[in-house]
Amino acid sequence: MTKRFVERFYYGWVIVAIAAFGVFFSGPGQTYSNSIFVDEYIATFGWSRSEVSGLYSVATLIAGFVMMLVGRFIDRFGQRTMMVTVGTLLSLACFFNSIVSTMWMFVVGFFLIRLLGQGSMTLIPNTLVAQWFIEKRGRAVSFVSLGSFASAMLFPIANTWLIQTWDWQFAWRFWGILLLFIFVPLAFFGVRNRPEDVGLVPDGLERKADKKKEQQKKSLSEVNWKLNEAVKTRAFWMILICIGIPSLVNTGVTFHIISIFAFHDLPAGIAATVLSLMAVVGIPMSLASGFITEKIKTNYLFVLIFILELMILLLLLMLANAIIAIIVGVLWGIANGFGRIATNVIWPDYFGRKFIGSINGVGATMMVAASAFGPLPFGIGYDIFQSYTPVLLISLVFPFIGVIAAILATQPEKANAS
Repeated sequence: MTKRFVERFYYGWVIVAIAAFGVFFSGPGQTYSNSIFVDEYIATFGWSRSEVSGLYSVATLIAGFVMMLVGRFIDRFGQRTMMVTVGTLLSLACFFNSIVSTMWMFVVGFFLIRLLGQGSMTLIPNTLVAQWFIEKRGRAVSFVSLGSFASAMLFPIANTWLIQTWDWQFAWRFWGILLLFIFVPLAFFGVRNRPEDVGLVPDGLERKADKKKEQQKKSLSEVNWKLNEAVKTRAFWMILICIGIPSLVNTGVTFHIISIFAFHDLPAGIAATVLSLMAVVGIPMSLASGFITEKIKTNYLFVLIFILELMILLLLLMLANAIIAIIVGVLWGIANGFGRIATNVIWPDYFGRKFIGSINGVGATMMVAASAFGPLPFGIGYDIFQSYTPVLLISLVFPFIGVIAAILATQPEKANAS
C-alpha cells in the first residue's frame, strides 16, 4: 500500500467490499438457504417435519452458546485470522453436510454451518467494518448489507436449481468449493484488522484534517465499554430483546416457508420468489437506513421494524393468493433492510470499538440462540393441528414486546467517560 494510493483512496472501502463478500458467504448457514433442503431431507430419510425442526433447533441452540467464544476470539486474534479460519472451516462443513445420512450427522453438520455461517460469518465482517468507520459507520454497514441481501436473493434460487439439476449433496459441495477457492484467499490477502495497523484513522479523516480537525477529534474520542460494564446497562438487555425477537419469528417462518405456502395452495416457486423479493426490496432499504442511522437514534428504527413484523404475521394468517404473498415479501424486505443495519450499528455506537468482538458476540449468541427456537414450534404446531394458524397467532405477541424494548433501549452514559 503506497503513500500515494492511501492519499487518493481510503482502504476502508476495500474492507467494506471484502466484508460484503463475507456476509454473502454466510449463506450456507442461513435459514433462507437451509429451508430449501428441508423437504429433501424429509423425502430422503423419512424423517417427520417435527424431527427435522427439532434437530435443526438443537444444532442452532448449541451453536448460539458457542458464539460468545467467537466474539472473544475476534478481540484476541483479530478479524483477518478469524475470517480466514472460519471461511476454511465453513467450507469443510459444507462438504460434511453433503454426506449426511443419520440424525447425529445432521445435528453435527447443522451445528457447524450455523456456528460458522449464520453466526461467525456475519459477526466477523460487521465487527471489522466497525473498526474502520465511526462517523460513516451507518453507510459502511449498509454497503456491507448488500452482500447479505445478495446472498438471501441468490441462495434459495441457486439451491433450488442445483438440487433439481443434480441433487442436494451436490448443492452443498458447490458452496464448499466457492468458499475455499474464492472467499478464503480474498480474506487472507485483503483484510487488515484496524486502520491504525496501516497508519490510517477511522473514516480516512486524515485526508481532510485541515478542514475538519474538530470533527476528527470528536470521532476519535469515542467511549469504549468492556463487556462486564455493558451488561450492567438497561440498553444492553433491551438491544438483546430487539435482536432476538426477529431471529425467533423470522427463522420459524423462513424454515417452513415452503410448507406454509403449500398449506395455502401456493407452489414452492412462489415461496422462493418471496425470499428473493425480500432481498431485492431490502437492498435500497438497507442503503437508506445506513444513512438514516447517522442522523437519528438507532432504537427508533427498531420500533418501525416491529410494526412491520406485526403486519407480516397478520398477512401470513390470511395468505390467500400470490398478491398477498408479494406484499409479504415487500414488507419483509423493508423490515430486514432496516433490521440488518440497526443491529450492526447500535453495538459500536453505544459501546465503542475496542471490545466490539466480545460485546457483539453476545448479540450474535442471542441471534443464533433465538433462531434455534423458531422452527420447532411451527413444526410441532403443524404436526398437531395440520395448520400454522395457532403458532402464527401466538407469534403476534412478540412484536408488541419488541416495541417496548426498542423504546427503552436508549443510549447509556458511562460514568467518568473521557
